[in-house]
Amino acid sequence: MLSEQVHAHLRDAIMRGDHASGAALKPQELAREQGVSLAVVREALVRLVGEGLADQLPNRGFAVPAASDRRWQEIAEARRTVEPVLLRMSIERGDLDWEARVRAAHHRLTRTPPYVPGEGEYYSEAWSEAHRLFHRALLEGCGNPVLLETFDRMWTASELARRFSARRNPDRDGFDEHRRLEEAALARDADTAAALLTRHLTQTATGLSGT
Repeated sequence: MLSEQVHAHLRDAIMRGDHASGAALKPQELAREQGVSLAVVREALVRLVGEGLADQLPNRGFAVPAASDRRWQEIAEARRTVEPVLLRMSIERGDLDWEARVRAAHHRLTRTPPYVPGEGEYYSEAWSEAHRLFHRALLEGCGNPVLLETFDRMWTASELARRFSARRNPDRDGFDEHRRLEEAALARDADTAAALLTRHLTQTATGLSGT
């Protein structure tokens, strides 16, 4: 479907940083660039708004969310509230298959280079996907698809903010944070795992403060 293709193109462009923080997303220009109708572009932009990757401004069209937007802190607060609860549920309910998925996802994350020459200062696409899969694997043991859908929406909305944070915190030891998360989850230590996850999520929000 044409709108799906335009949506995917715009989403990837925003995530790569092709459109700067706060930059206008002009439907007329985007339609010309993509060789599609204005209606197709507007449909794609509305979807991006729903994902938290674009803002719809009153009488001003669309724009990439600003890095300093309060929404990023609100999303971080929501994740710190919801995800540790899901992790506790996973540790309580997860079976051997869940443990295997967590271990495999962490192994993939540790073996995926976070940066690739030519992709600039952002995390590589491969690492970003491995990172998402690891965090989702941790929570999948909860067995509740509605809660996992909530995680998916929050992750998408916060991904751009996480990349901004990664650029401003080059010395952050994410490798150790993920290793400790995996160890606590597989040890079925719910208190430690939830505390580590809360701290992990807070690091990103702290990196965005004061922008």
